[in-house]
Amino acid sequence: MREFWNPYAPPDPQRRRLLGVGSVLALLLLWSAVAASGLVSPTKLPAPWQVVSAFGYLAWNDGQSMLLTATLWSVGRLLVAGLLVILIGIPIGIVMGAAPQVNAALSPLVDPFRSAPVVALLPILVMWMGIGESMKIAFLFIGAVVYLIPMVRDAIQAVPQSYWIGARDLGATPWECIRSAVVPMAMPRIADAVIVAFSVMWTYITVAEYVNAREGLGQLIQNARRFSAWDQVFAGIMVIIALALATYQLMIWLKRRLYPWETQQ
Repeated sequence: MREFWNPYAPPDPQRRRLLGVGSVLALLLLWSAVAASGLVSPTKLPAPWQVVSAFGYLAWNDGQSMLLTATLWSVGRLLVAGLLVILIGIPIGIVMGAAPQVNAALSPLVDPFRSAPVVALLPILVMWMGIGESMKIAFLFIGAVVYLIPMVRDAIQAVPQSYWIGARDLGATPWECIRSAVVPMAMPRIADAVIVAFSVMWTYITVAEYVNAREGLGQLIQNARRFSAWDQVFAGIMVIIALALATYQLMIWLKRRLYPWETQQ
């Protein structure tokens, strides 16, 4: 208990895993107890075993897997939007971080959207782009890029000026200093920004797929809600959470392989 309130003394990996597993099991036990007690109607809170049964039904029924099809569609949309976010957002963020005048010009256009409800833009995107796939990808792109650009800019500006000065002393041009000295030092933090962007897109995937999606996890959840199949709704939500966590862990693993000198808490 002496180290309980010490933020600089994290628990060892084994204890950390035990605490994490214990909290999940405690939540499942509480959920099961509430569902079994009858205090809450199954139409509002299905029992865990009902959600597991619904997951099995969605995973395989009548020779097809609705869950697999929906997952592939959602992952495909997210990958396309994520590629656009990386190709467009990272260069803009680097330029904003490297050129104070560009940052002064673009910050008023970018920064407010981090606090603004991006969902409010959905009707405008529907009006401009229709209800097809381009609208869904554009919505995911906008929802993520408004977080990525400022984080990339901040990563560039967080690099100590000594690296830029050292490159200049060696004869590099200002742009060569940015390209060869500042950007490489900022890459671990830029990788963190990409991880955040993909996490944000997972939070918006259901909203993007609510509008005339032929397939997708959001459409699967919406159809289940329409028929009051709340066990399927819970199953779909848990699949999204699991996919988001898997994406996060995969990207953390890639970051550790690319930048092993960076510690990840």
